[in-house]
Amino acid sequence: MQQVLREEAAPITRLVELPGRGVTRVWECAGPPGAETLMLIHGVACTAELNWGKVFAPLAAHFRVVAADLRGHGDGIRAGSRFRLEDCADDVAALAAVLGTGKFTAVGYSMGGVIAQLVYRRHASLLSGLVLCSTAGNVGSPAQKLAAFALPAAAAGLRWNPVLQLVSAEVLGSALLGPIDDPATARWTRAQLRRTTLASAVSAICAVCEFSSDRWIGQVDVPAAVVVTTRDRIVPASRQLQLARAIPGAALHQVDADHAVCITAPQVFARTLLEACRAVQAGPGPADQRLSAA
Repeated sequence: MQQVLREEAAPITRLVELPGRGVTRVWECAGPPGAETLMLIHGVACTAELNWGKVFAPLAAHFRVVAADLRGHGDGIRAGSRFRLEDCADDVAALAAVLGTGKFTAVGYSMGGVIAQLVYRRHASLLSGLVLCSTAGNVGSPAQKLAAFALPAAAAGLRWNPVLQLVSAEVLGSALLGPIDDPATARWTRAQLRRTTLASAVSAICAVCEFSSDRWIGQVDVPAAVVVTTRDRIVPASRQLQLARAIPGAALHQVDADHAVCITAPQVFARTLLEACRAVQAGPGPADQRLSAA
């Protein structure tokens, strides 16, 4: 029986055409009959497989799970001359239409959490919930704001230099993820990072640096949860907590780990992520389990 369950949880991958937008690689687990859909949205320089591959099975025991490569990443839609987070949010909505998911919970990690916020902003009627992991509502530190000024020029240089367009995001992605102790996991991670170009990754970081949901995130009216990685070097826990406080009634789930926990300690991450997804599915709970917006 255990072997059968493992096989049922194994994701199926295929290329899916989004009419008028392009073709992207999609990973999908059917989940139990009638299960709610989770739409998983990955982070910068990653692929859907790298960000979510090790948590498909525990999620699929309870939900239908869908994850796609974002435009400019892996086998995603070509990003064109400029990476736009809004295009990614619209791609997610288009994928839901093609797959016939009905309403879904958008689950975003890091940059994917920013895109999930934009899915709510642009396609609120499609959402039954939001789960935002290792992410924030805006770029807040002085160093990050300085990078926001410098990165557009760097991105333009990468786009127009044909040699640099061939360089992968491996080094940048590895710096964002930090040390990975297990050699096999480290090799797999580097191979996945090489599937995205440095130009696409830098352009995506530019877009994240320009993003802010401060003016409207308080309008979220679907069940929401925020998963905070408390030892995060990339998105400080204080910024993640600020996002959680800004969303009315958001459930808070904390994991004692850094930004790469989805890759380096997927069992730990999966437990917290599953709790967050099930909390959103259940809807508002007791007030003492939720953050006040005050």
